[in-house]
Amino acid sequence: STGAVKMQPKAEELKFVTKNDGYVHIHPSSVNYQTRHFESPYLVYHEKIKTSRVFIRDCSMVSVYPLVLLGGGQVHMQLQKGAFVISLDDGWIQFVAASHQVAELVKELRCELDQLLQDKIKNPSMDLCMCPRGSRIIGMIVKLVTTQ
Repeated sequence: STGAVKMQPKAEELKFVTKNDGYVHIHPSSVNYQTRHFESPYLVYHEKIKTSRVFIRDCSMVSVYPLVLLGGGQVHMQLQKGAFVISLDDGWIQFVAASHQVAELVKELRCELDQLLQDKIKNPSMDLCMCPRGSRIIGMIVKLVTTQ
């Protein structure tokens, strides 16, 4: 006798949830349609269409740290049931941090990146890789994203 083996969902069964549309599915013409497992439960997409149901196209999986650091909206941190939670998009997306220190560091890194980008907008000729502050921030983000 053998135990039950969890099967990956079929392509047409795989669905994701959006804030405004509820469940969406990957369009059959998408290169990710046959992908049955994503390491991260988060996708970014370029196009959303509605035919027989709501579909997304031109989608890519995104990991937690790039989503927190580069996603829109404000980053908030709060203590919930003994866990430190980082939230985006008015609390619709939430992540549990390993510790209070990790949550604070990620939030601070996001604030530093936002300020750096504001500085770049004000001074387009500024070379972010040559200025000490910019190169440190970018270096930390690269290290965090590539070693997560």
